[in-house]
Amino acid sequence: MNGDYPDLIADIPEPYNDLLANVPALINAPQTWNVTVSDAKFHWYDLVAGFPSIPDIRDPVGRYLRRMQFDLEATAEKRLLYFVVTRPRIRFDTKRATQWGFFSLKLTIPLVVGVEEERHSVTIELEVPFAATLKKPTVTFTDRFITLNWGGLVEALSIHDVLQNYDNDLKFPSKVLYVGQTKDPAGRLPKARLTAVQKLHQLHSEDSDMLLLIQRMNVAVASDEGDPADLAENQNPVAVDALTKDRMDLIECALIKYFEEPSTRTRSAQELLGRRERVGEVQAAHKVAGFRIDLRLEDAGKYHELKSEKVATSRAHVMDCVVLGGEIGVTRVAPETLKA
Repeated sequence: MNGDYPDLIADIPEPYNDLLANVPALINAPQTWNVTVSDAKFHWYDLVAGFPSIPDIRDPVGRYLRRMQFDLEATAEKRLLYFVVTRPRIRFDTKRATQWGFFSLKLTIPLVVGVEEERHSVTIELEVPFAATLKKPTVTFTDRFITLNWGGLVEALSIHDVLQNYDNDLKFPSKVLYVGQTKDPAGRLPKARLTAVQKLHQLHSEDSDMLLLIQRMNVAVASDEGDPADLAENQNPVAVDALTKDRMDLIECALIKYFEEPSTRTRSAQELLGRRERVGEVQAAHKVAGFRIDLRLEDAGKYHELKSEKVATSRAHVMDCVVLGGEIGVTRVAPETLKA
């Protein structure tokens, strides 16, 4: 009989996560944190905003867009931080043609910048991919994408991919407008349904390109009792997530204080009050004496030259943070005092 009904004897795993404590085990000694960026990637938000058509995966650009959607959807399950940044509107100039250098793979691509469509160009040096069957690709482009057909391989690159991946003389800072966390069961950010970000997109879409800089943070804890993350009681998914949430909440609030200009009113009074209470909770639970956030990346390119209404352009944003009475005090560390 059991052979006829295998589901009656199947070992169905129980949802033991629901039985675990929803708070991590803590330590009594004060902690200091050193927060660094372990991974960072830009995504072009304009490509998902509004109501874009379903990508055609038979087309190289369609496959590119679908991969980007998958990447963004995956972030909704992780506690990562993101910056909403704007850069001057830039497009490939479809009214002009690309040009090849003599006896080389140097390709000059025409561009237009800003609402005035000021003419520029960028020259990039291509490398033949391993799967290529042609020594020089066939090039086609629209205002947002360029496609390189190497015979056995077709590459699709957006204008922002080209400017990030290849050396060029264009110098435009990335302006930070908003700081947030990606974790969201509703997945509103990749669906372009997060109200605050959509409002910013509506304000800036005519004259700027909007991108998301998504960053994975690493927190090194110094304490006389070690890092709570190393405790045996915290070696389960529920405790790990709760501990990560506490840390990311505090780091997010510090970065909001550092980058965002309060007068822009992107956050309600209710949210600000909730964040202040949350800062107090995390500080009381973890006894954080202070923490340093270092946003520097070893191989940072020009897109990582960040600025905002409050801070000047730099690739070396480092800040020391303390918590006093539910408020975070943030002090920028002078670049000349930092070790290379």
